[in-house]
Amino acid sequence: MKVYNHIAKAKRNNGKLFSVLIDPDKTAGIDLEKTALAAASANVDLLFVGGSLLVNDRLFDTVQIIKANCDIPVVLFPGDNMQVVPNADAILLLSVISGRNAEMLIGKHVVAAPRLKNSGLEIIPTGYMLIDSGKPTTASYMSNTNPLPHDKDDIAACTAMAGEMLGMKTIFMDGGSGAMNAVSESMVKRVAQHVDVPLIIGGGLRTPEMAKARFDAGATVVVVGNAIEQNGSLLAEMASAKF
Repeated sequence: MKVYNHIAKAKRNNGKLFSVLIDPDKTAGIDLEKTALAAASANVDLLFVGGSLLVNDRLFDTVQIIKANCDIPVVLFPGDNMQVVPNADAILLLSVISGRNAEMLIGKHVVAAPRLKNSGLEIIPTGYMLIDSGKPTTASYMSNTNPLPHDKDDIAACTAMAGEMLGMKTIFMDGGSGAMNAVSESMVKRVAQHVDVPLIIGGGLRTPEMAKARFDAGATVVVVGNAIEQNGSLLAEMASAKF
């Protein structure tokens, strides 16, 4: 099944999908193999791979190692138009709809289009909404955009509606890597009430209870990265939040 169809089916059936975000700069070798095996054991649904800034050229090798150790679909979560490798299953084609930087709305996409067209990857148009998490993040710095205010649920809902009307197939609300505060339950709920496309929520989720609360508020996919990087034993516990 195509990755987007899997996500859309979960949305239709009120299902919940758990994803681990893997940063190629932070996880490699034996640790990456262990993470892939642990993810399979914990019934993780998707593996997102990427980062706002990749210093080491390990994206292709990272995907290859994951593929050798589990059958979980690998979805690229690119920080820029260079983070495209053909051995993944899909890519979130991110438009930063929370900001006003034209390069992150369409500019970089034009440059990447020929490479994406020839990659064979499943392309998933995604409205990316960066939400203020209490401190500047790599994502806000690299995208040169201001995040949406943490407590302005109506602005988030209207932004998500606009993204859906523009043809985005998913909305990704993110506090950014290392976020102090996760996207609030009330914001997730408000957005879920106003759009029909699946919601992906990430950033600052440190406990299974926090992940479950976002599922209960209307998230279809919950993404956890930093918490698992810091404590691998949390993976199975976090993945259980979908049940």
